[in-house]
Amino acid sequence: MQSRNTTAKSCQKPVDKYIEYDPVIILINAILCKSQAYRHILFNTQINIHGKLCIFCLLCEAYLRWLQLQDSSQDTDPDDLIRYAREWDFYKMFGIASLEQTAFLVGIFTTLWLARPERLKTKSDFIFLLKALLLSSYGKLLLIPAVIWEHDYTPLCLKLIKVFVLTSNSQAIRVTLNSSQKLTFLAIFCGLILENGIIYFFQRMGWNV
Repeated sequence: MQSRNTTAKSCQKPVDKYIEYDPVIILINAILCKSQAYRHILFNTQINIHGKLCIFCLLCEAYLRWLQLQDSSQDTDPDDLIRYAREWDFYKMFGIASLEQTAFLVGIFTTLWLARPERLKTKSDFIFLLKALLLSSYGKLLLIPAVIWEHDYTPLCLKLIKVFVLTSNSQAIRVTLNSSQKLTFLAIFCGLILENGIIYFFQRMGWNV
């Protein structure tokens, strides 16, 4: 997939209005899940932090799960973070989170490839969609603040973060493949089924996930 032209040949006016916008305004519109903002970020910017963002989000999720495994009576002072990172449970949670993320992406790719094979013909199409999905998962970064400033509504905040990430993922799919809302919902749903299948598998093995 190639970057879209930023100007219209007929009137020489910007096709992408966000070209002239301040990055802060673009970020706010992306947080509001506006399709034009996503289209600008995906097609008309050179952002190459997909891999690093994915790893960092997985670390955030692994740390959250590790905390949930700990006894509530134990000291969770930030000074102990280095010690936490060395424990086996943290790496186990990171591995499980990675497998769940992989299953989620496989479910999405399989559904979209079966439904719209013409949109995913080449390797570059798959890579572009993968980058879009990884970039749109930035909402997982909110997991750490939600845990640090723990309060009675933390479980609700975590659920809202999950909904926000899924909404961002669906918007990335719609913008990247120009797909319908129905197909996008189906792809996300299939991804969640595979992801929860991994969770169920580890729970059957007696692992807390």
